[in-house]
Amino acid sequence: MKLSSFIELSGEQKRSAVLKQGVPLAKWTDCHYTVFLFQLPQFYVETYCCKESKDIHEFRIIYNPSHLSHYLDGICIDELLKE
Repeated sequence: MKLSSFIELSGEQKRSAVLKQGVPLAKWTDCHYTVFLFQLPQFYVETYCCKESKDIHEFRIIYNPSHLSHYLDGICIDELLKE
């Protein structure tokens, strides 16, 4: 799926595309949301899920891998190399 196609989707269609085509990579939480990072073929998507209702409130698109630097701190390279 191209980024331009994803942008034009409705919220429910985005949810479906992320869950069917996306690869979950990471997650973090704050006091209101659980945020999941998914990789799609040409871009990444953060889904902001309300902790109370479990609904997705926002999709944030990341199209430049350099914008993923804050996720890299949570990846333990040593554990990946053991496998």
